[in-house]
Amino acid sequence: MKKILIPVDFSKHSEYACVLAAKIAKKSNSEVHIIHMVELPSGIIDMGAGSNFSIPESMLYLRKVREKLFDIKNNYFPDFDDIQHAIRFQNPFEGIRDYSKKIGADLIVMGSKGQTALEEIFIGSNTEKTVISMDIPVLITKKDNDNFKFKKLVFASTFEKDEADAFEGFLSFVENFKSKIYLLKINTPQNFENTSDSKKKIEDFIKDYNLDNYSINIYNDKSVEEGILNFSKEKDIDLISLATHGRTGLSRFFNGSISLNLSKNVLKPVLTFKV
Repeated sequence: MKKILIPVDFSKHSEYACVLAAKIAKKSNSEVHIIHMVELPSGIIDMGAGSNFSIPESMLYLRKVREKLFDIKNNYFPDFDDIQHAIRFQNPFEGIRDYSKKIGADLIVMGSKGQTALEEIFIGSNTEKTVISMDIPVLITKKDNDNFKFKKLVFASTFEKDEADAFEGFLSFVENFKSKIYLLKINTPQNFENTSDSKKKIEDFIKDYNLDNYSINIYNDKSVEEGILNFSKEKDIDLISLATHGRTGLSRFFNGSISLNLSKNVLKPVLTFKV
């Protein structure tokens, strides 16, 4: 994990992402890149074109954007020697996608504005587009992470063979921290499996990995997303990790409706890996 990309829109949610990314970068000795996207109206090629944009106004706007980016550097990354930043004239999704490829980013850290972090992934936002299209991990957060610790991390999965790469990505992330890993499988009434079979599936899944501080957990709930969040609340989990499945986002993983009324207090950063 050598390069971390943080898309910012100067909202409080992107500030939360900066706080979390700074903690990760310190632990992993990573290079930090900050990007801000300027989405131009349809038909406008650049900030100096079109009747509604004058060159002086455009230059003033860009100057203010740069000032805000420098404020982010000074406020959230004061101990870092070299923080890179960029301004892209693209819609947010395309800007994140293209710039992450350009710099060879290993991790994207984003703020989420949805009612819940998991809802944000589902509802067709730029966050969802980023999550389901990126081949690199995407970490989503919507809460202040100033007191965030990396002590307890969940890997929630169906533990099928096609999620092995996602699990290896998770282990690569975890190796930077001295964390306890909770391997979690949720059983629901619609997709039930007895505990012994579920446990054996997880044991078979991890047998080729040299795991140390971990536990196997089978949890029953009405839906997978509620099971993940309820388990995380009970265990006071710090971060939830999931595997996503291509264009369908997390729908294959969750296979159920979204619970919109989950308490905001149980929300944790969500780390996604594309399968």
